Amino acid sequence: MSAPAPASEAEHAALTPALLCTAMLVGVFAFIEVYSVQSILPILVQEFHATPIAAGATVGATVLAVALTSPFMGMVSDAFGRKGILVGAIFFLALPTWLIAYAHSIVELTCYRFLQGLAIPGITVVMIAYIGEEFRARSLTRLMSIYIAGTVLGGFLGRFLAGHLSAWLDWRSAFQILAIINLAGALLIWKTLPASRHFIGNPHFRSALHTLWQHLHNAQLHVACALGACVLFSLVGAFTYVNLHLAAPPFSLSSAGLANLFAIYLIGVLITPLSSRLIARLGFSRTIVLAVSCSVLGIVLTLIAHTAVILAALTLMSCGVFITQAATTSFIATQVATGRSLASGLYYLSYYTGGATGAALCGYAYTHYGWPGTVATIVLAQTTAITIAALLMERRGKV
Repeated sequence: MSAPAPASEAEHAALTPALLCTAMLVGVFAFIEVYSVQSILPILVQEFHATPIAAGATVGATVLAVALTSPFMGMVSDAFGRKGILVGAIFFLALPTWLIAYAHSIVELTCYRFLQGLAIPGITVVMIAYIGEEFRARSLTRLMSIYIAGTVLGGFLGRFLAGHLSAWLDWRSAFQILAIINLAGALLIWKTLPASRHFIGNPHFRSALHTLWQHLHNAQLHVACALGACVLFSLVGAFTYVNLHLAAPPFSLSSAGLANLFAIYLIGVLITPLSSRLIARLGFSRTIVLAVSCSVLGIVLTLIAHTAVILAALTLMSCGVFITQAATTSFIATQVATGRSLASGLYYLSYYTGGATGAALCGYAYTHYGWPGTVATIVLAQTTAITIAALLMERRGKV
């Protein structure tokens, strides 16, 4: 398990421009594959003669695999370390990404997407634990925000590159290129990420079970997990089925046009690092209530059938989601002193279960009730998040 944190921030690593850049790159390589198929869903529907629900499952499969693997990866990392697992996971991610280019059916593609998801917790879960051990106070929240900004950038790049490369070459070549990018990323992170200084491994299974028992009785960790589930439910639901909505008349956007849609993610790269200032001023609970309220307004405005309005509305929604995610992950780091990787794993179990549920339920809503039904489903998840943050999250979590 992780060592107890020393009281002095000076004993922990200092933030340098190189470290901030590396943290952002870890986020990029963690998420460049997760949602990459979203911008080409209309192409997959056409090529494989798939239903919207089957096409949405190519997103949900990755998200479900992440949910299932995260707690176990937390135990493995708490026992054996951080950097080696993180770099190895980025290397492994390249294999199923390459195999996607040779899929012969939507089912086979979905299986490869599931394999991609198995690798993701080795990056996300471990990186959150690494930051929680190596940094303190505002350095922690700042680096966590930079890392989350990197995940935002990675989410954009995956969708953007897949969409544009599919228009320029074809969608299969796009995934071969993404696989090569993953390999290059693994080498880069191996060279640049500092080794852990405050990690103490504990490979004993009984100790891991004891730590798990403690986490299962941590009420504030439960709150963070529930918030994470609501956050990804909203994000996956919105950005999966809005592609089918905008590919249909009267919008009729191409794969390149849908890829451009995800440029709104770039504002998250700018907004997310500012979340540490909001947390310092308002605390975790109020920051999340404000952020999710903005998301609710954003998703409701997408009902206006005008492309520019939908883009602006999705931008507003995304800003709220990104700030909520940064605040929630920072909150976990302040609430958990030992077994941080396992705690992160439990968080991502809930987070990605919420995403997989969002893909399924929003797919059902879109199939039977169109985009308005999808919006109503997302608003229900978001109002649940507001209620949880307002009533159940401790207010003492100011940094």
